[in-house]
Amino acid sequence: MNTQDLENYESDLELQLFREYRDVVSLFTYVVETERRFYLANQVDLQVRSAGGEVFYELTLADVWVWDIYRSSRFVRSVRVVTFKDVNIEEIAKPDISLP
Repeated sequence: MNTQDLENYESDLELQLFREYRDVVSLFTYVVETERRFYLANQVDLQVRSAGGEVFYELTLADVWVWDIYRSSRFVRSVRVVTFKDVNIEEIAKPDISLP
């Protein structure tokens, strides 16, 4: 496999992932971004912790879709993330009317 084949393969995976995201985003309530991953979730619990003078974040998500092209299954029941970086949580706007 040459470099161009590998780049085409990864581009195809990214396009498939984006299409899947577009298809499932309406099933979720929150978008969650950490320094390593992007998640869609229906329940989010964020706890700010400190130990030894360091502040860290403990994030627990339920009913989750994980943005990761290399995962065989992106839908998971729960995820626990511990990070020292900021966490961005946004509620997904739901339209009042859903068009077919």
